[in-house]
Formats: sequence, C-alpha cells, structure tokens
Amino acid sequence: MAVADRERWDARHAAAGAAGAGPSPAPPDALRGREALLPAPGRALDVACGRGTVAVWLAARGFAVDAVDVSPVALDAARALADREGVGERVRWWAHDLDAGLPGAGPYDVVVCQRFRDPARYPDLAARLAPGGLLVVTVLSQVGEGPGQFRAPAGELRAAFGDLELLHHVERDGEASLVARAPLTSATRSSRR
Repeated sequence: MAVADRERWDARHAAAGAAGAGPSPAPPDALRGREALLPAPGRALDVACGRGTVAVWLAARGFAVDAVDVSPVALDAARALADREGVGERVRWWAHDLDAGLPGAGPYDVVVCQRFRDPARYPDLAARLAPGGLLVVTVLSQVGEGPGQFRAPAGELRAAFGDLELLHHVERDGEASLVARAPLTSATRSSRR
C-alpha cells in the first residue's frame, strides 16, 4: 500500500475520533447472530482491524488476538479501546502494510477480515487457520450495488474459500459475507472422539 493510502486511512480514522465517542467492541458483521460458532478461546487474527472493535470483542471472550492495520492512528484508537475494556494485555497490535502479505504465523482458531478485500491475500487467510479454525470475512460486493474497484464479483468468496466447510454465505445490498471452518486433520478428528 502506498504511503498515500496509509495517510488517507490515518486521516479517516482521525476524523472518526474527532467526531465524538470512541468505538465500542462488536462482533464481526458476518458473525452477528452466529456467535455460537466461535470455537473455544485460543488465538485470533484480525486483519485490517481498524479501530479495534472486533479485536477487543474477541479479547473480551478470552482470545489472544493479533490485530493488524496499516493506520497507526487507527491502532492508537484500538489500543485505547482495549485498555478501556480491560483487555489491553490480550491484544498485540501490528502496524503493517497488507500489500506485503500477512504478518506473523498461525495457526489461529479464528481469522477475521472485515471490510478489506485483496484476493491475493485470500490463500493467506485460509492458510493461517488451525484445523477446525473459523474464518469470518466481509467485503464490499457488486451484488446489489454494481461494479466498483473495491467490490467483489458475485461468488468470489465462495470460490476463494471452497476448500473450507461453508457455515454461512450471503451476497446482497453491496456486501458479501462468509463464515467457514477449516477441515479437521485426521489427528485432530481422532483426538476429539
């Protein structure tokens, strides 16, 4: 991502902070009403975490969270939210350009990517999942909205994550969301019996 993109996001997050009340913890959009799908607390990755609402929500549920965003301004707001909610020690914040790939290594029990679309990163998201791990993705979509530079064509998420067990998928009103689970390995299956 170019420096101009980071500066644009910094300005956007600074304006949001200046507009009033800070963010509140919240589940990822695709998981609302499906929170029971969350696995037992373990490790979570929040990609393009913005001001940290999802990362802090996961940390409050016992997950150790790695949260990544290009904007230092967003990460400052995220740290403040985590501290305010008493989970600051459960989240590791990374300022990182996602055009260079995903930082850190998995496996993660939950991987969330909300409002960031880069099909080149899709294999990285799936590769970071632990066996049985949950993937939660929401992107802008052409479905119900029409074409656009940052909008996914119909069926993109389903095709990209076809090797995972699909738990929820919807495309409408300019958004596409997917919740899927990584397959269990044979060793994991036998240990759960």
